[in-house]
Amino acid sequence: MSLRLREITLTLAEDEALLAAKVGRELSIDPAQVQDLRIVRRGIDARRKPQVLRVYTVEFHVEDEALLLRRHSAHPHLERATPLSLPTFDSCASPARIVVAGMGPAGLFAAWRLARSGLTVTLLEQGRPVEERVADVRRFWAGEGLDPASNVQFGEGGAGTFSDGKLTTRINHPWIRLILQTLVDFGAPEEILVQAKPHIGSDRLRVVLINFRRALVALGVEIRFHTRLSGLETGCGTIQGAIANDREAIPCEHLVLAPGHSARRTYRMLHEAGVALESKPFAVGLRVEHPAETINRIQYGMAGHPRLPAAEYALAWNDPETGRGVYSFCMCPGGEVINASSEPGALVVNGMSGRRRAGACSNSALVVTVRPDDLPGDDPLAGIRFQRTWEEKAFVAGGGDWRAPAQGLQAFLGGRGAALRSTCRPGVREASLETVLPPFVSQGLRRALPHFERRMRGFTGAEAVLVGVETRTSAPLRIVRDANGQSLSHPGLFPAGEGAGYAGGIMSAALDGLRAAENVVAAVKDRSSR
Repeated sequence: MSLRLREITLTLAEDEALLAAKVGRELSIDPAQVQDLRIVRRGIDARRKPQVLRVYTVEFHVEDEALLLRRHSAHPHLERATPLSLPTFDSCASPARIVVAGMGPAGLFAAWRLARSGLTVTLLEQGRPVEERVADVRRFWAGEGLDPASNVQFGEGGAGTFSDGKLTTRINHPWIRLILQTLVDFGAPEEILVQAKPHIGSDRLRVVLINFRRALVALGVEIRFHTRLSGLETGCGTIQGAIANDREAIPCEHLVLAPGHSARRTYRMLHEAGVALESKPFAVGLRVEHPAETINRIQYGMAGHPRLPAAEYALAWNDPETGRGVYSFCMCPGGEVINASSEPGALVVNGMSGRRRAGACSNSALVVTVRPDDLPGDDPLAGIRFQRTWEEKAFVAGGGDWRAPAQGLQAFLGGRGAALRSTCRPGVREASLETVLPPFVSQGLRRALPHFERRMRGFTGAEAVLVGVETRTSAPLRIVRDANGQSLSHPGLFPAGEGAGYAGGIMSAALDGLRAAENVVAAVKDRSSR
């Protein structure tokens, strides 16, 4: 057994080698008695900037742990450490064939779980392997044109491949640690196991994906790139197979559908097939970009420090007049704004950071909630039409050559414009961003920005630039499923992940993929027992 002590702090001038001495001082013991100390959590406390503290939770051994616990029974931060145990999965001896469609986090983890159970898994991905996909995206950002089959939205890893690689989630579930450990096993840095706000970074995530693919192949998974799920085969009241690329039938007993939030052709196919869908809220807005040093000064009280990462922020305000939420989303410290378009003549932006978050700028989405009654129609595909309308306007406002429309934040608020400076490739073009947003979104942002300025003095300064338009914050619809994870209308179809409307981000999508796989295993066992 070991002990756990929380809320141990170091100043920026102090080295982590002092942690044992800090534990000894806190518990009134000789630091030499603190054995096998290891960090289990590392965070930052910047509430008294510029006196920024690093905050640790540590585990360690002492010779007589029971005695120390009795002596400090009233200590609020000392406890016996619970041994870490990762969940195990039962095997499933069955000839059942499973198709998993989509190689984002949900699809990858679903396929991994199913293959480890001994099931026969075919994994479909309409895009390309990450090595080819990265080259395609780089060509697009260099101004060589969009490839609708391989871009920021489509391909191995899903949209998260070009992101910050955030691994934060509010979900408290024992499988969260399993997901993190699996990512480490596939090449993610070990420190994601202890960071209060872990992230991989887009550059490191690509290595993880390649190793993940190799592990799936070693488990017997058949991976088929350039293979789009174009239809469903049904019979006897359940799924009988998947149609690939409009021509090939792939027999299966169960199908895990893990589309990305931009899988518009898939959504239309599902709608035409009569699969139960429903509209859901999402959000639309812009990217705001600042020099990273500006955000560091606001959050830390200093331009930077070797022992501090690029600063993060999270902002939210509820408009009392409209009831709409206005909030920051997918903040990318030390990163870049990226052109995340996936359709000809329609432009959308997002954000991305590398592992080191060492870029000169930081950015975040600033978005306003969109309700079903804002949409042009009451059918489940209305949200897609809404998104596309504003993406097409952004393409035109950017000049029609894949430059993104941009405007100084102060100019957007009605003040004087400033020279535009943006990391977005292949470039930006100055435009009035009011023309690429629904009126309620531009009004909501203008009403919220003064509140954000009060929270973060300097946020609306002359250096801030807005880039549009951000429409792909989440899926605009949900593939409705029952308590057993199956489609309400099509038994044997298991919707999962962000594109199915049940997750938001890498961790929650991966977790939902594991849940879908568990539901499939349960269904296979149930069928076998009949």
